[in-house]
Amino acid sequence: MSLNRSDQIPRGTLGKFVERFWLYDSVVSAHAQEKILPTATTELVLDLGGGLANSSAALVIGPHSEHWVLDTSRAAAVIGVHFRPGGAFPFFGVPADELHNVRVPLDALWGLNAASLVDQVLAQSSPAARFEVLESVLLKAARTLARHPAVGFALRKLSVPFRQHRITHVAGAVGMSQRRFLERFRGEVGMAPKVFARVKRFQAVVETAENQREVNWAHVASDCGYFDQAHFVHDFRAFSGFTPNQYLALKGAHLNHVPVAR
Repeated sequence: MSLNRSDQIPRGTLGKFVERFWLYDSVVSAHAQEKILPTATTELVLDLGGGLANSSAALVIGPHSEHWVLDTSRAAAVIGVHFRPGGAFPFFGVPADELHNVRVPLDALWGLNAASLVDQVLAQSSPAARFEVLESVLLKAARTLARHPAVGFALRKLSVPFRQHRITHVAGAVGMSQRRFLERFRGEVGMAPKVFARVKRFQAVVETAENQREVNWAHVASDCGYFDQAHFVHDFRAFSGFTPNQYLALKGAHLNHVPVAR
């Protein structure tokens, strides 16, 4: 897919929850579909030109721990919000684990405010102005702009893929029972801590292999915290649907997007 892309980093406190705003125009791809690999993050996507595969002009793609398929058979103009891990929970009015592995029309969460957002964005002519709208609307929608300290601590610990942390130790370090900690983590991040850590470790492998034509998978797996090759291959196949070598042969030009032939 050929892209004309713009990005903007949010300002102030919002930047603790949103990694970036993005916008792209594309032409029809040589392949009809792309397999999207799991990243454990949430995306808000607005259709600016009738290109989204579903009937909604705005879509929330919840935190995924499994791959899914994107229709790339049509040209699209799309703007979106890429949230940080655990960064979407203040904005959509539901616990993040209700969005786990699902893609939901924004109007199911925001009602008429979803159509209002799309109209406001479409009324602007420049990427910068459209990003300003997104930033303003998110700030108004936020129930809070504070993360629970225990979840913040856990995200920092579990985002380092080559270190292994027992969940009981993490919960103990923040002075919470394991049950309470798991409930809070799932509510803000969208999945259990152990699953999140596995996805982050898988993503470390994908990012390491991104610009390589030949990969020593054993070395990469070890560097990213896998104890043995069998465990690594099992996780890689579970998250991507491919063996590591199949992925290397098929991966496209964009991280976490794997072309599927027509």
